[in-house]
Amino acid sequence: MTKPAFTKLEFPERRIAHLDMDMFFAGVELLRYPELRGEAIVVGGRSVHTPQRQPDGSLKCARLRDYTGRGVVTTSTYEARALGVFSAMGLMKSAQLAPDAILLPSDFESYRHYSRLFKAAVASITPVIENRGIDEIYIDLSAHQEDNLSLARRLKAAIFEATGLTCSIGIAANKLLAKIASDLDKPDGISIIDADNFETRIWPLAARKVNGIGPKAARKLEQLGIHTIADLAAAEQTLLQEHFGLSYARWLEDVAQGRDDRPLSTHSTPKSMSRETTFERDMHAKQDKARLSTVFTDLCQRVADDLQRKGYLGRTVGIKIKYHDFRTATRDLSLPKPTNDPALIRKAAGACLKRLPLDQRFRLLGVRVSALSSAEESADRVPEQGRLFES
Repeated sequence: MTKPAFTKLEFPERRIAHLDMDMFFAGVELLRYPELRGEAIVVGGRSVHTPQRQPDGSLKCARLRDYTGRGVVTTSTYEARALGVFSAMGLMKSAQLAPDAILLPSDFESYRHYSRLFKAAVASITPVIENRGIDEIYIDLSAHQEDNLSLARRLKAAIFEATGLTCSIGIAANKLLAKIASDLDKPDGISIIDADNFETRIWPLAARKVNGIGPKAARKLEQLGIHTIADLAAAEQTLLQEHFGLSYARWLEDVAQGRDDRPLSTHSTPKSMSRETTFERDMHAKQDKARLSTVFTDLCQRVADDLQRKGYLGRTVGIKIKYHDFRTATRDLSLPKPTNDPALIRKAAGACLKRLPLDQRFRLLGVRVSALSSAEESADRVPEQGRLFES
């Protein structure tokens, strides 16, 4: 492959930042337990794994080797990642890699609290924000006169003052490059990509670093001898079309040259909100009826709380079950009117549950509310108190 030409004309006059909080959940936990800094820590345990303060002031912590169950890693510190433990891994598998790692329970209420704090700190400086999740955002900096480095430092300082947490920021001409850049100098880094350093900083990276090139596509590219983004930029378009189709091949060509004209979505409505739980042992609908009823009601309540807190109503209620053999089944039901009332969600979810075979044991139970609309724009501004099913 020959090295492709790259021109500064590829870079429009836009300044987009991607801000990613550093090991966010673990960082919040370290605010609570600062003496654990520098330790290999895995977050994802249950409340029984809460550290206990001893009379001498020391902490007695659970260790990963003592964990039993089916939970997964929510996040891990960089020290634990160095041992091979990453998000979404099973905790039992992680214990084989890092048996002495400290296990902490997840506290999503705290994580949401700190998420709101860091986003408010950013908004006080630059309000054009696209929310990408609990720990990351895109920011349009184009209207600012301040240079990139100074502005990034000011954002980081404001976040640290508000939360005590660090973040990494990537700044470039578009969302694609800003996302890649924010990961280049983690943790607590600032990476600025422009036409002068695009070739030296972006092209040597593995093609899989591009958001949108998943594991299957990355493997196929590897088989074609395309390992880096530079390789992708030099690849023949006919070769890419043959193996990926016209549309995806054109997209690959664009991203390899750093082209991305997507605007920031500053007012998006989520498609759904859901809550689910994986049980420590397989459950049976009859034998574990009492416990399942409590868990099911709690899931519905938590989904309703999420809807109410974020100002949404939902019209479709659904459930998900994962059986002991990992088969998954779902059912849903559309309501006469959108709601965020926990009792109505519970009743609709219960109706969905009756439509599923429950003679086999299952390991996961989830509740989802979709077809969302803003409560402020809806005529149904208060939770519906009427009948669930109209005759």
